[in-house]
Amino acid sequence: MVELRNIFSWINAQLLKMQWLWDLVDLLITKVFGLSMDSKIGASIHFFIYDVIKIFILLSVLIFTISYIQSYFPPERTKKMLGNFKGIKGNIFGALLGTITPFCSCSSIPLFIGFTSAGLPLGVTFSFLISSPMVDLASLLLLLSFFGVKFAIAYVVIGLILAVLGGFVIEKLDMKEYIADYIWGIEDSNIEANELTHKDRIDFSIDQVKDIFSKVWLAVLIGVGIGAAIHNWIPQSIIEKILGQDNPFSVLIATLVGIPIYADIFGTLPIAEALVAKGVGIGTVVSFMMGVTTLSLPSLIMLSKVVKPKLLATFVAIVSLGIIIVGYGFNAFSYLLM
Repeated sequence: MVELRNIFSWINAQLLKMQWLWDLVDLLITKVFGLSMDSKIGASIHFFIYDVIKIFILLSVLIFTISYIQSYFPPERTKKMLGNFKGIKGNIFGALLGTITPFCSCSSIPLFIGFTSAGLPLGVTFSFLISSPMVDLASLLLLLSFFGVKFAIAYVVIGLILAVLGGFVIEKLDMKEYIADYIWGIEDSNIEANELTHKDRIDFSIDQVKDIFSKVWLAVLIGVGIGAAIHNWIPQSIIEKILGQDNPFSVLIATLVGIPIYADIFGTLPIAEALVAKGVGIGTVVSFMMGVTTLSLPSLIMLSKVVKPKLLATFVAIVSLGIIIVGYGFNAFSYLLM
């Protein structure tokens, strides 16, 4: 038992948290740059270099793996699979499907359109739309790296529950009439995707890594830069005053602040890491992350071209309320996660 614990500790430290990378960057800062890790400049540069490299390594490995798995589930096959599930089972399957799609909120909308035009239940497609940007396999492993096992599992499980319940409520409200009329006129292709060879899947996975890299690299740099600034330059007293647990509105503020930001989990995690280090409640950080990934303003603008205002407002209200409840719940039981 002790040996297993030691093996897990080594995997967690060296593969997930990349302690070896931390040590290398430490040597770079102190020996090559001649800066002290106790100085704000030295600590900020270390935070930036370490987090950027770590995220890009994890991103490459995870997206390649996820994309290889995804190559077995082309849209046509996915539509047929989802079509076999109704009711709450459909919501659960739609939410789980979102976990294997490494997309941001905007990238998920074209698939949402395809699923809707194919006649899939509205609740199933909305469960997918919520879970896809909020919870995926990449976010699970990145959260493991940043915050540990308990937090990562709790975030993913709660995110899936929120996606299932959100889609279930929308389905029960029977709001099909609030889908944009042109969506129903899109022809659905029933042609089965050609079987891919192993090389085809490898090429597809590499292309996906390149494509997603081209879309997120700037967000990662900005996110890590903001995280470094929060971690080393903004006084803890200011952060705690605005987002600390003594402020009863911290979760609400974090959710509202996150909505205008357009980023995915890769750009959001460094900011979340810095906020946690400054003493911000774990639930407040969760609400910020969920608000950014699920309800970003650009994705809502895109979604407004697909659904009518009443359905859009219902979606935002349901997801926002869920995020706020989750945030306060995480704060209340944070002692179980740390």
